[in-house]
Amino acid sequence: MAYDMKPLFRERMEKLLPKKEDFEKFEKIVHTSPRNFIRCNTLKITSHELYERLKKRWNVSQPFPSAPEIMVIESELGPGELGNALEHLLGYYYVQELSSMLSVLALNPQPGEFVLDVCASPGSKTTQIAAKMENQGTLIANDVRTDRIKILSSNLERCGISNSIITQNDGVVLCERLSKTDFKFDKILLDAPCSGEGTLRSSPKTFVMWNPKVIKNLSRQQKKLFANAVKCLKVGGQIVYSTCTHAPEENEEVVDFALSNFPLHLESIHLPVKCRPGVKDWEDKHYSKEVEHTCRIYPQDNDSEGFFVSKFTLKEEIKA
Repeated sequence: MAYDMKPLFRERMEKLLPKKEDFEKFEKIVHTSPRNFIRCNTLKITSHELYERLKKRWNVSQPFPSAPEIMVIESELGPGELGNALEHLLGYYYVQELSSMLSVLALNPQPGEFVLDVCASPGSKTTQIAAKMENQGTLIANDVRTDRIKILSSNLERCGISNSIITQNDGVVLCERLSKTDFKFDKILLDAPCSGEGTLRSSPKTFVMWNPKVIKNLSRQQKKLFANAVKCLKVGGQIVYSTCTHAPEENEEVVDFALSNFPLHLESIHLPVKCRPGVKDWEDKHYSKEVEHTCRIYPQDNDSEGFFVSKFTLKEEIKA
Protein backbone atom coordinates (compact mmCIF):
# COMPACT_ATOMS: atom_id res chain seq x y z
CA MET A 1 0.00 0.00 0.00
CA ALA A 2 1.34 3.43 -0.96
CA TYR A 3 1.21 6.27 1.56
CA ASP A 4 1.41 10.01 0.97
CA MET A 5 3.26 12.55 3.06
CA LYS A 6 1.15 14.50 5.50
CA PRO A 7 1.01 18.17 4.40
CA LEU A 8 3.00 19.46 7.40
CA PHE A 9 5.65 16.79 6.98
CA ARG A 10 5.97 17.70 3.30
CA GLU A 11 6.29 21.37 4.23
CA ARG A 12 9.04 20.64 6.75
CA MET A 13 11.01 18.46 4.33
CA GLU A 14 10.73 21.10 1.63
CA LYS A 15 12.35 23.55 4.08
CA LEU A 16 15.16 21.09 4.78
CA LEU A 17 15.53 20.35 1.05
CA PRO A 18 14.77 23.73 -0.57
CA LYS A 19 15.96 22.77 -4.05
CA LYS A 20 12.97 21.40 -5.94
CA GLU A 21 14.97 18.69 -7.70
CA ASP A 22 16.47 17.54 -4.39
CA PHE A 23 13.09 17.26 -2.70
CA GLU A 24 11.64 15.42 -5.70
CA LYS A 25 14.44 12.84 -5.48
CA PHE A 26 13.72 12.45 -1.76
CA GLU A 27 9.99 12.03 -2.37
CA LYS A 28 10.61 9.43 -5.05
CA ILE A 29 13.11 7.30 -3.16
CA VAL A 30 11.13 7.11 0.10
CA HIS A 31 8.43 5.28 -1.86
CA THR A 32 10.85 2.56 -2.96
CA SER A 33 11.97 -0.49 -1.01
CA PRO A 34 15.40 -0.27 0.68
CA ARG A 35 18.41 -2.17 -0.61
CA ASN A 36 19.46 -5.40 1.08
CA PHE A 37 22.49 -4.48 3.18
CA ILE A 38 24.21 -6.88 5.54
CA ARG A 39 27.22 -6.53 7.87
CA CYS A 40 29.80 -9.26 8.20
CA ASN A 41 30.28 -10.38 11.81
CA THR A 42 34.07 -10.40 11.90
CA LEU A 43 34.04 -12.21 15.25
CA LYS A 44 33.10 -15.39 13.38
CA ILE A 45 34.33 -14.97 9.80
CA THR A 46 36.42 -12.54 7.76
CA SER A 47 34.76 -10.25 5.26
CA HIS A 48 36.64 -11.94 2.42
CA GLU A 49 35.56 -15.43 3.50
CA LEU A 50 31.93 -14.37 3.83
CA TYR A 51 32.00 -12.65 0.44
CA GLU A 52 33.39 -15.78 -1.20
CA ARG A 53 30.62 -17.90 0.37
CA LEU A 54 27.78 -15.56 -0.50
CA LYS A 55 28.80 -14.84 -4.09
CA LYS A 56 28.16 -18.50 -4.94
CA ARG A 57 24.48 -17.87 -4.19
CA TRP A 58 23.81 -14.18 -4.73
CA ASN A 59 25.12 -11.16 -6.57
CA VAL A 60 26.93 -9.47 -3.68
CA SER A 61 29.17 -6.40 -3.56
CA GLN A 62 31.31 -4.53 -1.03
CA PRO A 63 30.69 -0.87 -1.89
CA PHE A 64 33.10 0.70 0.63
CA PRO A 65 36.80 -0.29 0.49
CA SER A 66 37.37 1.31 3.92
CA ALA A 67 34.59 -0.84 5.43
CA PRO A 68 34.67 -4.25 3.69
CA GLU A 69 32.33 -5.72 6.29
CA ILE A 70 29.48 -3.73 4.70
CA MET A 71 27.90 -5.71 1.88
CA VAL A 72 24.85 -5.34 -0.31
CA ILE A 73 22.92 -8.16 -1.93
CA GLU A 74 21.94 -7.06 -5.44
CA SER A 75 20.03 -10.24 -6.30
CA GLU A 76 16.26 -10.37 -6.07
CA LEU A 77 15.42 -12.13 -2.83
CA GLY A 78 12.42 -14.10 -1.70
CA PRO A 79 10.58 -13.29 1.56
CA GLY A 80 12.79 -14.09 4.55
CA GLU A 81 15.61 -15.37 2.35
CA LEU A 82 18.34 -13.31 4.04
CA GLY A 83 17.17 -14.20 7.54
CA ASN A 84 16.80 -17.91 6.83
CA ALA A 85 20.20 -18.38 5.17
CA LEU A 86 22.61 -20.68 6.99
CA GLU A 87 25.23 -17.92 7.27
CA HIS A 88 22.73 -15.72 9.09
CA LEU A 89 21.64 -18.46 11.45
CA LEU A 90 25.31 -19.15 12.25
CA GLY A 91 25.86 -15.48 13.06
CA TYR A 92 28.21 -14.84 10.14
CA TYR A 93 26.31 -11.73 9.18
CA TYR A 94 23.73 -9.33 10.56
CA VAL A 95 20.93 -7.96 8.38
CA GLN A 96 21.44 -4.24 8.95
CA GLU A 97 20.63 -1.20 6.87
CA LEU A 98 23.60 0.93 5.79
CA SER A 99 22.62 4.05 7.73
CA SER A 100 22.23 2.00 10.92
CA MET A 101 25.94 1.09 10.77
CA LEU A 102 27.19 4.67 10.64
CA SER A 103 26.95 5.65 14.30
CA VAL A 104 29.26 2.80 15.34
CA LEU A 105 31.71 3.69 12.57
CA ALA A 106 31.73 7.22 14.01
CA LEU A 107 32.15 5.94 17.59
CA ASN A 108 35.07 3.70 16.56
CA PRO A 109 35.20 1.52 19.70
CA GLN A 110 38.49 -0.26 20.32
CA PRO A 111 39.53 -3.56 21.98
CA GLY A 112 39.88 -3.21 25.74
CA GLU A 113 37.65 -0.17 26.12
CA PHE A 114 34.72 0.29 28.50
CA VAL A 115 31.66 1.02 26.33
CA LEU A 116 27.98 1.77 27.04
CA ASP A 117 25.14 1.27 24.56
CA VAL A 118 22.27 3.11 26.24
CA CYS A 119 19.40 1.98 23.99
CA ALA A 120 20.74 -1.31 22.66
CA SER A 121 17.89 -3.51 21.38
CA PRO A 122 17.53 -5.19 18.95
CA GLY A 123 21.32 -5.39 18.95
CA SER A 124 22.45 -4.37 15.45
CA LYS A 125 24.74 -1.64 16.74
CA THR A 126 25.63 -3.59 19.90
CA THR A 127 26.94 -6.53 17.91
CA GLN A 128 28.77 -4.12 15.62
CA ILE A 129 30.43 -2.48 18.64
CA ALA A 130 31.48 -5.87 20.01
CA ALA A 131 32.98 -6.83 16.66
CA LYS A 132 34.98 -3.58 16.58
CA MET A 133 36.15 -4.36 20.13
CA GLU A 134 37.12 -7.89 19.03
CA ASN A 135 35.23 -9.16 22.11
CA GLN A 136 37.86 -7.50 24.32
CA GLY A 137 36.96 -4.98 27.02
CA THR A 138 33.52 -4.50 28.53
CA LEU A 139 30.31 -3.59 26.74
CA ILE A 140 27.21 -2.66 28.72
CA ALA A 141 24.10 -3.18 26.58
CA ASN A 142 20.96 -1.65 28.07
CA ASP A 143 17.30 -1.55 27.15
CA VAL A 144 14.12 -0.99 29.09
CA ARG A 145 11.53 -3.52 27.92
CA THR A 146 11.59 -7.26 28.60
CA ASP A 147 10.50 -8.21 25.08
CA ARG A 148 13.29 -6.07 23.61
CA ILE A 149 15.83 -7.54 26.04
CA LYS A 150 14.93 -11.03 24.80
CA ILE A 151 15.61 -10.01 21.19
CA LEU A 152 18.86 -8.32 22.21
CA SER A 153 20.02 -11.37 24.14
CA SER A 154 19.21 -13.69 21.23
CA ASN A 155 21.18 -11.58 18.75
CA LEU A 156 24.19 -11.26 21.04
CA GLU A 157 24.24 -15.04 21.51
CA ARG A 158 23.89 -15.76 17.77
CA CYS A 159 26.75 -13.41 16.98
CA GLY A 160 29.08 -14.89 19.61
CA ILE A 161 29.35 -11.79 21.79
CA SER A 162 31.24 -12.64 24.98
CA ASN A 163 32.27 -9.23 26.37
CA SER A 164 28.79 -7.82 27.01
CA ILE A 165 26.65 -7.34 30.09
CA ILE A 166 22.93 -6.84 29.48
CA THR A 167 21.05 -4.49 31.78
CA GLN A 168 17.33 -3.76 31.82
CA ASN A 169 16.53 -0.26 32.91
CA ASP A 170 15.24 3.09 31.77
CA GLY A 171 18.20 4.81 30.13
CA VAL A 172 17.90 7.93 32.29
CA VAL A 173 17.67 5.91 35.51
CA LEU A 174 20.61 3.67 34.58
CA CYS A 175 22.85 6.62 33.71
CA GLU A 176 21.84 8.47 36.88
CA ARG A 177 23.01 5.47 38.92
CA LEU A 178 26.20 4.91 36.94
CA SER A 179 27.18 8.58 37.12
CA LYS A 180 27.33 8.32 40.91
CA THR A 181 29.91 5.52 40.78
CA ASP A 182 33.64 5.62 40.07
CA PHE A 183 33.15 3.83 36.73
CA LYS A 184 33.45 6.03 33.68
CA PHE A 185 33.17 4.94 30.07
CA ASP A 186 35.63 5.40 27.23
CA LYS A 187 32.84 5.44 24.67
CA ILE A 188 29.05 5.82 24.84
CA LEU A 189 26.53 5.24 22.07
CA LEU A 190 23.22 7.04 22.50
CA ASP A 191 21.16 5.96 19.51
CA ALA A 192 18.05 7.62 20.84
CA PRO A 193 14.38 6.71 20.41
CA CYS A 194 13.05 9.07 17.74
CA SER A 195 10.20 9.85 15.36
CA GLY A 196 11.72 7.62 12.66
CA GLU A 197 11.39 9.97 9.69
CA GLY A 198 14.42 8.29 8.15
CA THR A 199 12.77 4.84 8.05
CA LEU A 200 10.04 5.58 5.50
CA ARG A 201 11.44 3.08 3.01
CA SER A 202 11.46 0.10 5.37
CA SER A 203 8.51 1.23 7.49
CA PRO A 204 5.98 3.05 5.28
CA LYS A 205 3.50 3.27 8.15
CA THR A 206 5.70 6.08 9.47
CA PHE A 207 3.93 8.23 6.87
CA VAL A 208 0.69 7.65 8.78
CA MET A 209 2.09 7.69 12.33
CA TRP A 210 4.10 10.92 11.91
CA ASN A 211 2.99 13.57 14.41
CA PRO A 212 4.65 16.95 15.20
CA LYS A 213 3.59 16.72 18.86
CA VAL A 214 5.54 13.47 19.18
CA ILE A 215 8.64 15.21 17.84
CA LYS A 216 8.51 17.86 20.58
CA ASN A 217 7.99 15.26 23.31
CA LEU A 218 10.84 13.12 21.98
CA SER A 219 13.17 16.12 21.86
CA ARG A 220 12.66 16.66 25.59
CA GLN A 221 13.29 12.97 26.31
CA GLN A 222 16.41 12.94 24.13
CA LYS A 223 17.91 15.93 25.94
CA LYS A 224 17.25 14.26 29.29
CA LEU A 225 18.86 11.03 28.07
CA PHE A 226 21.91 12.88 26.78
CA ALA A 227 22.28 14.97 29.96
CA ASN A 228 22.47 11.83 32.07
CA ALA A 229 24.53 9.71 29.68
CA VAL A 230 27.30 12.29 29.27
CA LYS A 231 27.88 12.29 33.03
CA CYS A 232 29.02 8.66 32.72
CA LEU A 233 31.82 9.57 30.32
CA LYS A 234 35.47 9.88 31.33
CA VAL A 235 37.42 13.00 30.43
CA GLY A 236 38.70 12.55 26.89
CA GLY A 237 36.00 9.95 26.26
CA GLN A 238 33.58 10.20 23.38
CA ILE A 239 29.83 9.97 22.99
CA VAL A 240 27.95 9.53 19.73
CA TYR A 241 24.39 10.79 19.59
CA SER A 242 22.39 9.51 16.64
CA THR A 243 18.82 9.16 15.41
CA CYS A 244 16.99 7.78 12.40
CA THR A 245 15.02 10.98 11.85
CA HIS A 246 15.42 14.23 9.90
CA ALA A 247 13.68 16.44 12.49
CA PRO A 248 16.02 19.25 13.65
CA GLU A 249 14.24 19.32 17.02
CA GLU A 250 15.57 15.79 17.64
CA ASN A 251 18.96 16.35 16.03
CA GLU A 252 20.66 19.75 15.93
CA GLU A 253 18.54 21.05 18.81
CA VAL A 254 19.78 18.24 21.05
CA VAL A 255 23.36 18.88 19.90
CA ASP A 256 22.96 22.60 20.61
CA PHE A 257 21.58 21.76 24.06
CA ALA A 258 24.57 19.51 24.73
CA LEU A 259 27.11 22.15 23.68
CA SER A 260 25.37 24.82 25.75
CA ASN A 261 25.27 22.81 28.96
CA PHE A 262 28.34 20.56 29.06
CA PRO A 263 32.11 20.92 28.43
CA LEU A 264 32.06 19.15 25.10
CA HIS A 265 33.91 19.45 21.81
CA LEU A 266 31.90 18.53 18.72
CA GLU A 267 34.06 16.41 16.45
CA SER A 268 34.08 16.34 12.66
CA ILE A 269 32.85 13.00 11.34
CA HIS A 270 34.32 11.07 8.43
CA LEU A 271 32.04 8.34 7.08
CA PRO A 272 32.11 6.32 3.83
CA VAL A 273 28.86 7.92 2.62
CA LYS A 274 27.72 11.34 1.49
CA CYS A 275 26.97 13.48 4.53
CA ARG A 276 25.39 16.91 4.63
CA PRO A 277 26.18 19.37 7.42
CA GLY A 278 23.68 20.04 10.18
CA VAL A 279 21.27 22.95 9.90
CA LYS A 280 22.02 26.06 11.97
CA ASP A 281 18.58 27.66 11.71
CA TRP A 282 15.20 26.01 12.00
CA GLU A 283 11.91 27.88 12.25
CA ASP A 284 12.42 30.43 15.05
CA LYS A 285 15.54 28.80 16.55
CA HIS A 286 19.21 29.47 15.90
CA TYR A 287 21.70 26.75 16.83
CA SER A 288 25.42 26.91 17.46
CA LYS A 289 27.43 27.15 14.26
CA GLU A 290 29.24 24.05 15.51
CA VAL A 291 26.25 21.91 14.48
CA GLU A 292 27.63 22.09 10.94
CA HIS A 293 30.05 19.35 12.08
CA THR A 294 27.18 16.90 12.48
CA CYS A 295 26.21 14.53 9.70
CA ARG A 296 22.83 14.39 7.96
CA ILE A 297 22.34 11.31 5.81
CA TYR A 298 19.53 11.61 3.28
CA PRO A 299 18.16 8.57 1.41
CA GLN A 300 18.49 10.17 -2.02
CA ASP A 301 22.22 10.76 -1.48
CA ASN A 302 23.20 7.17 -0.70
CA ASP A 303 20.25 5.00 -1.72
CA SER A 304 19.83 4.26 1.97
CA GLU A 305 17.54 5.13 4.84
CA GLY A 306 17.82 8.55 6.52
CA PHE A 307 20.00 9.11 9.56
CA PHE A 308 21.74 11.70 11.77
CA VAL A 309 25.09 11.32 13.54
CA SER A 310 27.00 13.57 15.94
CA LYS A 311 30.15 12.90 17.96
CA PHE A 312 31.43 14.66 21.08
CA THR A 313 34.57 14.52 23.21
CA LEU A 314 34.34 15.40 26.91
CA LYS A 315 36.86 18.13 27.76
CA GLU A 316 36.59 18.17 31.57
CA GLU A 317 34.91 16.26 34.35
CA ILE A 318 31.20 16.75 34.97
CA LYS A 319 30.10 16.62 38.58
CA ALA A 320 27.19 14.21 39.02
